[in-house]
Amino acid sequence: MTNTSGDAHPLSDTMTTAVAVHDSTTVLTVAGEVDLATAPALETAIEGVLADQPRALIIDLTGVSFLASAGMAALVAAHQRAGDATTIAVVADGPATSRQLKMTSLDQVFSLYSTLDDALAAFTS
Repeated sequence: MTNTSGDAHPLSDTMTTAVAVHDSTTVLTVAGEVDLATAPALETAIEGVLADQPRALIIDLTGVSFLASAGMAALVAAHQRAGDATTIAVVADGPATSRQLKMTSLDQVFSLYSTLDDALAAFTS
């Protein structure tokens, strides 16, 4: 049985993204597993957002259950692609995401927040 409907019971290896705009900040919400198979879709989603040249991009990983090195590489590539035009921050909390980002010192590459509200507050102040 293959589940391709995107309903409330996704396959364990699926990843979803959603984009929302809060004032002048764009939020890319990611859920599911970010691994070698799904990282290209994450890169595509990030590129789509960066094409609009937002002032700030928050990548919300609180719904991510697994973050592999391919996902972290996608985040680094996004940071490099954004350059000075877009400030990127990441929301990550818990062992599936924030621990890996801190262990690899990626929390030194971009701002890391534990909640979306904290990240949004940092960009609106």
